Amino acid sequence: MKRQKYHYGDHPSQWGELFLPEAPAARNGKPPSPRGIVVVIHGGYWRSQYGAELGEPLAKDLAAHGIVAWNLEYRRAGNGGGWPRTFEDVLAGIDKLREVAGEHGLDLNRVVALGHSAGGHLAVWAAGRDRLAELGAADADRQVARNLNGEAVHLTGVVSQSGLLNLAQAEWADLSNGAVSNLLGGSAERYPKRHKYADPMSAVPLSIPVYAVHGLDDDTVPVSQSEAYATAARAAGAPVQVVKVPGDHFSLIDPKAPSYRKCRDLVQELLQL
Repeated sequence: MKRQKYHYGDHPSQWGELFLPEAPAARNGKPPSPRGIVVVIHGGYWRSQYGAELGEPLAKDLAAHGIVAWNLEYRRAGNGGGWPRTFEDVLAGIDKLREVAGEHGLDLNRVVALGHSAGGHLAVWAAGRDRLAELGAADADRQVARNLNGEAVHLTGVVSQSGLLNLAQAEWADLSNGAVSNLLGGSAERYPKRHKYADPMSAVPLSIPVYAVHGLDDDTVPVSQSEAYATAARAAGAPVQVVKVPGDHFSLIDPKAPSYRKCRDLVQELLQL
């Protein structure tokens, strides 16, 4: 396995690390190029004390199974992130793949996101970048809106691992002691347009497949987060499935756990491997 770090900005948290699997046996004198890329987006309720080290074991496991992985770091609330910078970084970090793929001869026709918890929110949100552009943006949101255009790398599928997919519900439930308001700089009452823009529910329906995987014993992010999103998406005709698996919130990012292996299987399905 080969790994290489790239920066997409000047901030210490604006980087991604590419994990390349061992090259398969050559055919006709040339090894085949890996098919597709998985963007690994870590969670941690968007707070700075949690970083890309959470995604590294997943990226290593994916590479060990022949899958190219892009472990994405981004600014979080507490280290220069929050609104709008966390959102800008996720889009810019995904778009950095255009340069990275060109350097390594990788396939951008299949780019799947694997996001855990807050990373699941950011993955599904990023998948809706075209739909979000249709919403328009308040004055404070125009920086993010600019990132919805240009040479974008579009996701072709998402596996959300206990993702926070309904921000309005998460704020109402005060999950993780006000994590949503902390991310967005204030309440939905104070910043209604900002909250709407940041909520994956606003971009329903997406045209790509989304698997909302959730642990049956998750007491960190309630399964209602996945269920509410899937209900709204399916009602709008979107291909979203809730997949309930054994284990708690963190078993989904434990490469030894059956619940994580189910996530890996779904990633492989989306990459058509």
